[in-house]
Amino acid sequence: MALIPQLIAAFSFAQKTPYGKNAAVGKYYNVRGIKLYVEEYGSGQPLLMIHGNGGDMSAFSENVPYFAKKYRVILVDSRSQGKSADPNPYITFEQMADDFAALLDAMHISKAYVLGWSDGGINAILMAMRHPDKVIKLASTGANITPDASAFADGAWAGSKKYYEQNKNRKWRTAAEKNAWKMFMLDWEQPNIKLADLHRIKCPALIIAGDHDVIADKHTRLIQANIPGSKLWIVKNSGHGTLIEHATEFNNRVDAFFKGK
Repeated sequence: MALIPQLIAAFSFAQKTPYGKNAAVGKYYNVRGIKLYVEEYGSGQPLLMIHGNGGDMSAFSENVPYFAKKYRVILVDSRSQGKSADPNPYITFEQMADDFAALLDAMHISKAYVLGWSDGGINAILMAMRHPDKVIKLASTGANITPDASAFADGAWAGSKKYYEQNKNRKWRTAAEKNAWKMFMLDWEQPNIKLADLHRIKCPALIIAGDHDVIADKHTRLIQANIPGSKLWIVKNSGHGTLIEHATEFNNRVDAFFKGK
């Protein structure tokens, strides 16, 4: 599900380190035919953070300062987003999950904890399915496994459907417009993860959503119920931005899960 840029912007005043624009630590890695932009903070066991559709690594501005005290935090701009350009006209979640596994290889990291938000949460789930040896534990917030009305809260899907109908025959002219439409179509047509596929996940998993998330509560619970041994956390008084709206509680709770508490 696409992130709401305004949600991130509303909290930007608290950001001291320019995540996503920090030339002192920024680096590109050649991964599967493209260059992925990466920034690292802290030390310890590796923790890969994956942002949502239309965003970039700055989505984790409220979380990095906490986790960097305990982990080697790896921030990455996903394919076709942020500084990670991708000229290809089509994109899949499976493609991105494979990107992240290849990135860990390029960084000589055997496996990592994975935290994903929204589309990044989908990527975290797919990483655990497709590259189980790469994921120690995963925490996924605001993810869906099907691209239809049943996955979303009342009214959320209707807005996307209206946008699609209004623009499906439009001729996009600039590269930025074409990329934005590509990313919209990603969420319009994907993901298509079967419940049986979730049963393949063997690592510990924490499935998270807000109690008034854009993802339907029953859909979040369905995901969790089909991942063996997984845990569920429905964040009270929260929308889609659990990790921003309740950053302190979110950081502590996810850390405790990673530590096995």
